[in-house]
Amino acid sequence: MSNTTMGSTTRSCDAYLLFNGETLLPNGVRAFLCTVALAYCFIGLSAITARFFKSMESITNHSREVVTVDTETNTPIVKHEKVWNYTIADIALLAFGTSFPQISLATIDAIRNLGQLTAGGLGPGTLVGSAAFDLFPIHAVCVVMPRAGSMKKISDLGVWLVELFWSFWAYIWLYIILEVWTPNVITLWEALLTVLQYGLLLVHAYAQDKRWPYVSIPLGERPEDWVPAEDTSLHHDKNCDENSDILPSENDDVVDIFSIHSYSNAGYHHVPEKDIEESSKTTLVVKNTQEDIYWLSVWRQQFVDAVMLESPELKKMDPVCLRFIIICWNSIIAPWKLLFAFVPPYQIAHGWIAFIFSLIFISGIAYGVTNITDQISCVTGLNPYVIAFTALAAGTSWPDLVASKIAAERQVTADSAIANITCSNSVNIYVGIGVPWLINTVYNFFAYQEPLYIDNAAGLSFSLLVFFATSFGCITVLVLRRIVFGAELGGPRLWAWATSAYFMVLWVVFVLLSSLRVSGVI
Repeated sequence: MSNTTMGSTTRSCDAYLLFNGETLLPNGVRAFLCTVALAYCFIGLSAITARFFKSMESITNHSREVVTVDTETNTPIVKHEKVWNYTIADIALLAFGTSFPQISLATIDAIRNLGQLTAGGLGPGTLVGSAAFDLFPIHAVCVVMPRAGSMKKISDLGVWLVELFWSFWAYIWLYIILEVWTPNVITLWEALLTVLQYGLLLVHAYAQDKRWPYVSIPLGERPEDWVPAEDTSLHHDKNCDENSDILPSENDDVVDIFSIHSYSNAGYHHVPEKDIEESSKTTLVVKNTQEDIYWLSVWRQQFVDAVMLESPELKKMDPVCLRFIIICWNSIIAPWKLLFAFVPPYQIAHGWIAFIFSLIFISGIAYGVTNITDQISCVTGLNPYVIAFTALAAGTSWPDLVASKIAAERQVTADSAIANITCSNSVNIYVGIGVPWLINTVYNFFAYQEPLYIDNAAGLSFSLLVFFATSFGCITVLVLRRIVFGAELGGPRLWAWATSAYFMVLWVVFVLLSSLRVSGVI
């Protein structure tokens, strides 16, 4: 069994990565420095995620004005409807966005591997490891997030079951194409079918959300525009605002990404038709001028905030030790904040420009992460799959953890928190593995008339089997909690913490067995 992948063998340990003279240092020192650099990249990833969430909120909050006529009074009724459907926003933006670090890392690994018949290992290893991290540690965090005694359950079981089905089918499909249809080989059609199934997931989830006949699961009735409500009983501490761009639950500067699902009928009102026309023309000119001035000032303020180590609110804090720690932390992340200040304000173009810029920065960090990981594997002799299952999976899954944690804290139901986990796992396979494999198979087909060979397919398939077994244990416990306590999250603190510990044990089992297998120990 090969201990290296084609993507990692192209780099020599004699080449420096961080600075000149690095090769003169002992391998242990080089490994330590690379690990610190990798951790710093993850910090940067967390910082850009904050801006990414803001842009995503702006996109999904975009609404259109719909004017209908009241049949009784014959007067126009102005209704502001959101452009994005709640379920589609969860899958197409939220899950895709939180999984983009893994997707970009896998895609970069595939592009670097063009011209070689064997696929790289960092991408698939990271995505399968990320699925385990999403399912176990993130569930472990979410289950203890509700306040003591409070419980949060999945309200729309139909949508969750659809998402869960496609999540599990994704890994069954991966096992089939790796071990059954064409063992150790991925063909062009297999890669293409993998990507197309993401579209089927979107259609099926939308059909379930709209309760289409024959293709949806009839599990109760709910309003057509239903979305999980905000938990208004929460009071967030404002003393530490603006201390960090990577602590969303404690920082107003980081958006509550699940406010994208808020919905209100308060915007419905009767307006005379003449007033609609005149008001639209007058307001448009004034609004455009004000917006131009506003976003320019906001963009300038981003650079000011990036170099500010101590905010006015922080100066009012009494504990000197805490202030010192926060100033030190702000000094560490200041280079990242200054770099990401170049991301245009999310108020422009409904957030799309900031969204694209954020993805570009995330891709840049992912490129650095792949190079650093190669170097760590080279100087330590660790199998790249082991690094992918552990460090890379945990580091790139940070946005998933943040998203689900916020939802578990701030939403009345568990729908958003658990949906983000299941949807992210689906996106990891259909897009995160499907797109890179499609890139490689298309290139190999036209350049060599050959398929894509998977160097460590046996180890990857073994990890999938372990994932199936452990994930069954995870879902079973969630179902039992629903039956016994009436909710998946929260409940008695003792049982909540016991469930959390159980999920963490499942993750350790997955990581340990998978790492031993790909290393050739078992």
